[in-house]
Amino acid sequence: MSFLINRVRRVSFVQRFAVIACLLVVPVEASAEDWSAWMGDAREGVYLDETIIEEIPGSGLPVLWRTPIAGGYAGPSVSNGKVYVFDFLKQSGEAFNDPGKRATLSGSERLICLDQETGKELWVHQYECPYSVSYPAGPRCTPTVDGDLVYSLGSEGDLRCLKAETGDLVWSRSFKDDFNAEVPIWGFASHPLIDGDLLYTMVGGDGQGIVAFDKRTGDVRWKKLDTTPGYCAPCIIEAAGKRQLLIYHPHGVDSMNPENGDSYWNVEISPAFDMSIARPMRDENLLYVSGIRTESVMLRMDENTTSVSELWRGERGTSVFCSNSTPMFVDGVVYGTDCNEGNLIAVDAKTGDRIWTTFQATRPEEKRFVKHGTAFITRIGATDRYLLFSEMGDLIMAKLTRQGYKELGRFHAVEPTSEAFGRDVVWSHPAYADQTAFIRNDKEIIAVSLKR
Repeated sequence: MSFLINRVRRVSFVQRFAVIACLLVVPVEASAEDWSAWMGDAREGVYLDETIIEEIPGSGLPVLWRTPIAGGYAGPSVSNGKVYVFDFLKQSGEAFNDPGKRATLSGSERLICLDQETGKELWVHQYECPYSVSYPAGPRCTPTVDGDLVYSLGSEGDLRCLKAETGDLVWSRSFKDDFNAEVPIWGFASHPLIDGDLLYTMVGGDGQGIVAFDKRTGDVRWKKLDTTPGYCAPCIIEAAGKRQLLIYHPHGVDSMNPENGDSYWNVEISPAFDMSIARPMRDENLLYVSGIRTESVMLRMDENTTSVSELWRGERGTSVFCSNSTPMFVDGVVYGTDCNEGNLIAVDAKTGDRIWTTFQATRPEEKRFVKHGTAFITRIGATDRYLLFSEMGDLIMAKLTRQGYKELGRFHAVEPTSEAFGRDVVWSHPAYADQTAFIRNDKEIIAVSLKR
């Protein structure tokens, strides 16, 4: 009840008394929110429920349930009382992580549906899927739930639509067979985006870098761009009175009309190794696009026309060069984990200058360079509090402001079961729903209570 009382501090004494009196006799229910896709329902990395715990106690957090699963980088999604998690059940072959080589494995990809309250398995959709990718732990893409349907995109380009309640197959497309697409070395990773009647994802190839499918049938509505697919999910923003589909691919970022793919604008940016991964992030009329090494650009969107101009480009020692974790962009500051140094960096949006850095969110025991140090960042509503999930398996709560990083506790949730550059890591974005964090590694998925 205290959180609601705090919200009425600005009203008159009489109004405040009336509200408190009502609270004494009316039961208060915590607000609930699903996490139906990668980075949440709105795909902006914001968990709207501000009534969760204000800090993580030293005693830790309650684990509500644990369910065994197999390998994968795909974060879970949560919708209508169900948790969806995507994994790879290896049968044979040698799995190894080498940025320059593909591992050849036999096995199956599985979309698993669990009961949100108990973690009990409700159904499994499984299909044979030989792997020939680097870092072959499992699928990359978070399942996307849209009403009575759930969509998955596997590492080898199997796009599938299932009934969310039963797991029955509605339709499927193979990017290799149907589009003659080449599988990227790190597998297909463009989390499908549903908007209206369309599903958008990166396929790759001449004239089919981005493809819009009919979400009900899998038929192609339109396709555009001559480009390899990269690894970034499409997103939609509204600017200059237009809804704009943003596509970040290995050769640039394009703004397109979501209805037909017509171009609004294009800006060149070429991250090394085709690693366009982190979603372009917006703060008012600014748009930040980040890649590895020294590739990043801050764009200013025109308020009256569908055009952009460059404010600055990142250089060594400035900006933040994000790899597999999308930054947050709030109140003129970009917060992101840097692929070169491996720390969390705050960047001034107007200049590109670094304001502060810390290893607390990634590898606090290192306090020095660690290649591709990673933490997945989620903002808690409109507050300055954030949930960060570190590659060490720690769930952290912290305040991130222009003034600095202030940790509000951490909880070791899961073990890092994968490997990168000689260290143990877990690289999977959690889901947050109904005051609970849903976190996976290559062995289990757990539900952790965030209730006060």
